[in-house]
Amino acid sequence: MNKKIKKIIKNPLLLLVFLDSKNIIRLKDKTYLKLLYPYYFSENLNLTNPKTFNEKLQWLKLYDRKDIYTTMVDKYEAKKYVSKIIGNEHIVPTLGVYDNFDDINFDALPNKFVLKTNHYGGGGGVFIVNNKKEFNIEEAKRKIDKLMKKNLYYYGREWPYKNVKPRIIIEKNMGVNLNDYKFFCFNGDPKYILVCSNRNGSQKNTDFYDCDWNLQPFTREKHDNNPKGIEKPQSLREMYSIAKQLCKDIPFVRVDLYDINNTIYFGELTFFPSSGFEGFKPKEWDKKLGDLINLKIGKDNNL
Repeated sequence: MNKKIKKIIKNPLLLLVFLDSKNIIRLKDKTYLKLLYPYYFSENLNLTNPKTFNEKLQWLKLYDRKDIYTTMVDKYEAKKYVSKIIGNEHIVPTLGVYDNFDDINFDALPNKFVLKTNHYGGGGGVFIVNNKKEFNIEEAKRKIDKLMKKNLYYYGREWPYKNVKPRIIIEKNMGVNLNDYKFFCFNGDPKYILVCSNRNGSQKNTDFYDCDWNLQPFTREKHDNNPKGIEKPQSLREMYSIAKQLCKDIPFVRVDLYDINNTIYFGELTFFPSSGFEGFKPKEWDKKLGDLINLKIGKDNNL
């Protein structure tokens, strides 16, 4: 029997979440998250006094809603926002932006490029093209057209995505199998760096380092450390400085950066990694990281 079906049988209230995901009903955000959270963590979501990293991310979805966050998660608009803070030299060049897939003139594009949506990073929303002749345009169109009809907000109630206008971006291809340096920033201070490597392999590796490049004794629940370790980047101090500028006055944000030929490039800003539904191993690090988020908890509004 399918794992999801088993969980619904065990907790029939999850059927409401399923109906919501199909837009048959529409639950209030807080109700939706309280029903969905136990599916991933087998325990109830505490919004009155959240303790863990993932609990606090759910709280922030509901109660930390600033208009600028919509700009910051939009992969097209974020480039303009970030360039004003750290400079345009750190922005991956955009080759085109489109409202419809059929508007793209592939004959005019270089042999290598990246095609992605501005509002939906996962679910097949990114195509890294290294040889245009081998690129299946029809398959990409099918996937992109489907994603253009989706609003990421409704799947995890990540409020910043609710009012993002879906668009298609074509970017310069900056290389393959790049290390992705994801700075976990707490209350305006970068604390840990999640390094994603082996991204072209069968299993992405994830390693956490502190900002002095000491390997930490934890990683994400669904991934393993890179068995070869990760060499300390020469640009570490510069990346830290950039992350520090971009996380100012935010309870939690992940700042994604790349080091390409000794130049730092901005990737994206993420407020809710894995939508706050992936734990850590060892498990106690969910609480340890949660301790770093200082919430100014106010009235428990009925959202």
